[in-house]
Amino acid sequence: MEPLLHGIVLAFGLILPLGVQNVFLFNQGAIQKKFTQALPAVITAGVCDTVLIYSAVAGVSLLVFSFDWLKNLLFGVGFFFLAYMGWAMWKSTAAASDKQPTKFSAKRQIAFAASVSLLNPHAIMDTVGVIGTSSLVYTDSAKWLFTFACIAVSWIWFFSLAVAGRKVGKLDRSGRFLNHLNRISACIVWGVALYMGYQLLHSLFAPEILAEVAIIFSS
Repeated sequence: MEPLLHGIVLAFGLILPLGVQNVFLFNQGAIQKKFTQALPAVITAGVCDTVLIYSAVAGVSLLVFSFDWLKNLLFGVGFFFLAYMGWAMWKSTAAASDKQPTKFSAKRQIAFAASVSLLNPHAIMDTVGVIGTSSLVYTDSAKWLFTFACIAVSWIWFFSLAVAGRKVGKLDRSGRFLNHLNRISACIVWGVALYMGYQLLHSLFAPEILAEVAIIFSS
């Protein structure tokens, strides 16, 4: 029973803070005409989290950070993809004006949900550093009960976000709230992209050089 409760509490602690993944799932639940049309994003996020959690417990994902070039590749690809997705979300909102925002196709939902889950090194580090490390105190069936609890919380939370978004979407007949939500989502996506870009530069160049550049721009 202890591993189950530990996994539930830990997973909720990691997944509750506002982030691009949570905002995107809520957004898709809100703007899609039917809840089933938001399922590609929900299922993709659930599958990606399942893979990350299992890999963390099994010790596989730790290999990602054993190679600097692979970590930098994740930062680089993540930066450019998130920058593009933020622009696409903002553009679809502007094009819609006061009408309902443009809906993401199933393919774009899958691509975006997968990118914010698998191309974010910090999300992987949280999974490895917290869930992976916490699982070390358990063995055999207790470890897999802990793993199951973490995975179950992810799936339940993702479905709940989409359902909550759907409820809000039904109340917003004018579409103005959803357009504002889309703009907020785009800004959060750009914020994460900029942070990943900074981390990439920090990894490629010496901190002293970045400090000198910061001084030049601030003067």
